[in-house]
This record gives sequence, structure tokens and C-alpha cells, in this order.
Amino acid sequence: MVMFTGGAYQGKTAYVMRNFNIDESDIADGRSCNIEALKTARCIKNYHELVKRLGDDCISFTENLCKSNNSAVIIIDEIGCGIVPMEKSERVWRENVGRCGCIIAANSETVVRMVCGLPSVIKGGKS
Repeated sequence: MVMFTGGAYQGKTAYVMRNFNIDESDIADGRSCNIEALKTARCIKNYHELVKRLGDDCISFTENLCKSNNSAVIIIDEIGCGIVPMEKSERVWRENVGRCGCIIAANSETVVRMVCGLPSVIKGGKS
């Protein structure tokens, strides 16, 4: 498993497509994809949005996904920086994204943080 993280619009998906020989048909979008498709997807983008869709089941789902699709490339936005949301549901979502990100990172061979389209490997050595 390989994890790409960073802020929104930092070039994560474009970099993954260019460097991992992945095209749009290989990518499941966490915003709208069929949950079953994630078990075999080569790449999952917008994992942070998937966490919102899954709600309380996100932790167990992420743990199972790391076991069942351990060759996937996961793209997840960092959403834990900045102003703390006033809405409790938004704070819970932010916390869940952080927890799921930790699970994915722990199960990934490589973790890359993207800033301004530039990758910084923070775990492993292959990006």
C-alpha cells in the first residue's frame, strides 16, 4: 500500500497517475464510488470524503481495507489543520480522517506528503 497525503489541490492525483501508470478508470473516488469497488481498486482518491460517507464504520472499514487491498494507492487530504470547526459533526469527521490516515500510514510501505506538487517521502523510500 502507498499513501499520498497533503492539503487540497496539491497535485496528489496527477502525481500518482503520472508515476504509477494509473488512469482514471483505475481510480475509485471516495466521494461517490460503490463501496464494493474499493476492494479491488488500484487507487482510491478522496479517502477523506469516504470517511464522511462511512460515519462510525470508518475505522473498521479502513482496517479491513488495509488487509484486503494492500496494494492500493490511497490519496487522502489533510483536513486537520486550520480553524477547528464549530459543528460537532465536522470535528468528529476531522478526528475520524486523522485516525483512518494513521491506520493507512501504519499499513503502507510508503507514505508521501505532497506540497505544491512536490513529493516528500515521509515513510519508506519508493514514490
